[in-house]
Amino acid sequence: MDLALSQSTKYWLNFFHPLLMWLLLAVSIYAAYLGLQVQRTRNASSDQKKELIKGRYNIRHYQIGSILLGLMVAGSVGGMAVTYINNGKLFVGPHLLAGLGMTTLIAFSAALSPYMQKGANWARMTHILLNFTLLGLFAWQAVTGVQIVQRILTNA
Repeated sequence: MDLALSQSTKYWLNFFHPLLMWLLLAVSIYAAYLGLQVQRTRNASSDQKKELIKGRYNIRHYQIGSILLGLMVAGSVGGMAVTYINNGKLFVGPHLLAGLGMTTLIAFSAALSPYMQKGANWARMTHILLNFTLLGLFAWQAVTGVQIVQRILTNA
């Protein structure tokens, strides 16, 4: 399949996915911070809890998580699309497979929200475990992604 895109456009499309993913890694770290504040609020004494509630960590965590879910799925699909547009195939390797795993993890993590809202501790603990696994994979993906960008720049 050959899209009618100029070589220059195809080249610069290579950098959209990495830039978005680095931004999302930073947003993920912020979402983790908010989630830890939610947990801290939940476990606080009554006086401390009153003060922490003012931070609206639960609402901010939910909103950032929703944005993160949408952009991560779109960014993953976009990265695969650009690779296919530029090469006519996907390169099946650790970066792609871990990225697909991350997309799956964030979907499962978000799917636990209704159970957490009803107070299910198993869902809360699973959500935390999935998200810290996701964050670890995300950091590793950042390193392997930089290696891929370096190859693109070298071959230009």
